[in-house]
Amino acid sequence: MHFLPAAAARSVEAEDQRHAAMGYVSEAFAEARLDGLDTDCIAQAALFASFVEMVATYGEEAAAVFAERLAERVRNGEFTVDRSSH
Repeated sequence: MHFLPAAAARSVEAEDQRHAAMGYVSEAFAEARLDGLDTDCIAQAALFASFVEMVATYGEEAAAVFAERLAERVRNGEFTVDRSSH
């Protein structure tokens, strides 16, 4: 039997939750597109809702610090998905 240290187990659990959450968001996007909503509108609404939750959870300053790092992460390709392989 293999045991993970407590911190590693929490990290695996958090990763599992992030994957599950991304699945829910992807499904919501797909449903909204099927209903005829513009992808840009869906994305902007999702970002707005996300930041509302981040501010409510972590506060304005922490959400602002997160937002400040987004430009570099986008430029580094962190959010780029190769859709040609799908």
